[in-house]
Amino acid sequence: MSGIDTPQPAKPSKWFGRLNQLDFDIDFFERLLARNGDSLDVLRLLAELVSKKGLVNRAVELDAKVVGLLPDDSLARYNLACSLARAGRPDEAIDSLSRAILLGYDDLAHMDVDPDLDSLRDFPEFRALLGRD
Repeated sequence: MSGIDTPQPAKPSKWFGRLNQLDFDIDFFERLLARNGDSLDVLRLLAELVSKKGLVNRAVELDAKVVGLLPDDSLARYNLACSLARAGRPDEAIDSLSRAILLGYDDLAHMDVDPDLDSLRDFPEFRALLGRD
């Protein structure tokens, strides 16, 4: 993975007053993750924050780590699929969605309108997951 969208921790002297709330939160949780890289709560929160910031490759990395820790968790697989779709990796995203469904993810109504999955809407495999075509 390139370091292009990997946030770098702010220098302590520049931390306060120079970061917006989202950047502050990302920096804070990156620091927590550096101390405990297997914290599911931190991984999930940080993945959501970096996704909001548009750091899609970092979101994929974090969501993949969650899936590595919880391979049978359908929501973890769904979140990874969302990040993969936003990162322009449709085949992997559809595979992750398929696995999420096999593991019990059943909120197809949400999947049908989730903006994170917009890039997949024209793929026959995605439509098949929704029971279309």
